[in-house]
Amino acid sequence: MIGRLRHPLVAVAAALLLTLPFIALFVTHGYHLDPASTPTNPHTNISPPVAVLAGGLAILGAAFLLAWGAETAEKDVPTAFAIAVLAVLAVAPEYAVDALYAWNAGAFEGTARGMEAANLAIANMTGANRILIGLGWSGIALFTIYRAKRTGDSAVIQRTGFLTDAVAIDRDISLEITFLLAATAYAFFIPLGNGIGIVDTIVLVGLFALYILIIIRGDIEETDAHIGVPAYFQAYSKGPRVAVVLFLFAFSGVVIFEAVHPFALGLEELGTALGVPPFFMIQWLAPLASESPELIVVAYLVNKARSTAGFNALISSKLNQWTLLIGTLAIVYSIAAGQIGTLSFDQKQAAEIWITAAQSLFALAILLNFEISIREAVTLLVLFVSQVVAEFYVIQTYAEPAAADIGLLILYGYTGVYTFFGIGLFLMRTGSVRELIAHTVSDIRTAIGRDTTQPDRVD
Repeated sequence: MIGRLRHPLVAVAAALLLTLPFIALFVTHGYHLDPASTPTNPHTNISPPVAVLAGGLAILGAAFLLAWGAETAEKDVPTAFAIAVLAVLAVAPEYAVDALYAWNAGAFEGTARGMEAANLAIANMTGANRILIGLGWSGIALFTIYRAKRTGDSAVIQRTGFLTDAVAIDRDISLEITFLLAATAYAFFIPLGNGIGIVDTIVLVGLFALYILIIIRGDIEETDAHIGVPAYFQAYSKGPRVAVVLFLFAFSGVVIFEAVHPFALGLEELGTALGVPPFFMIQWLAPLASESPELIVVAYLVNKARSTAGFNALISSKLNQWTLLIGTLAIVYSIAAGQIGTLSFDQKQAAEIWITAAQSLFALAILLNFEISIREAVTLLVLFVSQVVAEFYVIQTYAEPAAADIGLLILYGYTGVYTFFGIGLFLMRTGSVRELIAHTVSDIRTAIGRDTTQPDRVD
């Protein structure tokens, strides 16, 4: 592991070296996205395996630099704000890919090509959001509990019984959970408007802006003692320390932003060679590539027994994807179209938004008691994987229009399951809901300087 190398600067140098192969390819060959609805690489001498390897190494190295920058920044800004910046930068590749499809939808407004691009924008966005919870939240929870045997992570709760061990979630994340609940509730109504329009932008981007305004006014907390690279840079005086943080954020952000395109493209081309349908790859394979920096960063934090910061980053990422990402799609679309418009989508993408909102509802219901157990993590993982596998099986087995009809039934069925479980947990955990509201109100009052107390825990 890079973080275990002897001197902190050696670790930084090793991370930078991981990005050099891609930077060399980028400078000598270049990569660009053409106006078509899918990323392309015009340089046929760069094979998909090379693009995947170079891009993957660059993403890995940049993810470590990004994590170190965020940890170092915790000395000068509120931890929640540092994590929010980390979350935005880590999912920047997803923003770039989705913005491309939204731009094409506006540029070719009113044509079949534009409609296809709009559907791809929604498919990519919903796929990324469901991956973040279905694989990210569940996988990191299971990894945290597994690693606790070595790291002694105090956030892991060990209980007797079948699959009952759990990861405790920081109660200070109440604000993020509340804003996520508000965005999730609103998302259920988006398909009723037959598209994502300016009103959706105002509501969702407004939610994210309000959240940032609250957390940026928070106090700079005393965090756990850092080790390795962050501790080394935190010992710098403020000027050089801030410069290092800005460099790590800027460099890693640019590398991740640029590397994810050829990396995702290489994966897509490899998938095509294996017979995977292009639309399926846009929804699942490309988002998996663009979400990888976030998952790498969180796994790094968990490996350092900082699972609380890791889960805070995951929840913050979900919040900005579920508000800022969706809200800005209509802006990009309108700029490309040359007028204020609505990013329209078909019935399948409406169903994709509903299942994504339902999954979010269920996942947030799990976190109401500020923990996630092995049993709950496995349930999230199984529901996610089984739905994707079922959809892939239908695509490979049935011809159109039967495949589309069966696919819709699968989406509606899983939406019902997620919603049923989510509402059930909310009804069972009314005490936790009251505690969540109390914590959120306290956070807001503290941010505006009216209260400095924290609510008592409600068991």
